[in-house]
Amino acid sequence: MPSDLFLKTMNAVHRALLAVTGNRVGATLGGMPSLELTTIGRSSGLRRSVMLTSPMSEAGAYVVVASRGGDDQHPAWFLNVRDNPQVEVRVVGDRPRRMHARVATPPERARMWPVITSRYPNYAGYQRRTDRQIPLVLLEPVGDSDAAL
Repeated sequence: MPSDLFLKTMNAVHRALLAVTGNRVGATLGGMPSLELTTIGRSSGLRRSVMLTSPMSEAGAYVVVASRGGDDQHPAWFLNVRDNPQVEVRVVGDRPRRMHARVATPPERARMWPVITSRYPNYAGYQRRTDRQIPLVLLEPVGDSDAAL
C-alpha cells in the first residue's frame, strides 16, 4: 500500500506540474478532473490540502473516492471530512469554493459504485485489496460558496 511519504510526494509533484505548465498538465488525470480538497485537520485544527480526482459528478456535487490505493486505512482527508464536513474545493483552473462533504448513503453508493468502476476499473482493484468498504464522498455546494473555510 502507498506510504504517507509516497502520497505526499505525488501531491507535491501534481501541484508542481500544474504550476509549471499553467494547468495544462494535471488538470485531468485518467480522464477525471483534478481538484484540490482543503479540510480542517481533526487533531491539529490546521488547513490541510490534498489533490484528488473526481470520477463523477452529480447535481453539482463532485464525487471523490476514499480509496488510498486499496489500503486498509482510510485516507487522512476522509477522517478530516468525517469529523468536519465544511471543506473548500478548487477544481483546477477555477476559484476555490466552500462546500459540504458527506459520505454517500448506502443506496447512493450502490448506484454510483458500478458506474465509477465500469469507467475506472482501478477502483474495483483497490476494493479487492482491502476488507473495508471504500467510501464515496460527495462534495456539495453550499449557499455562500465564496466564503473562505
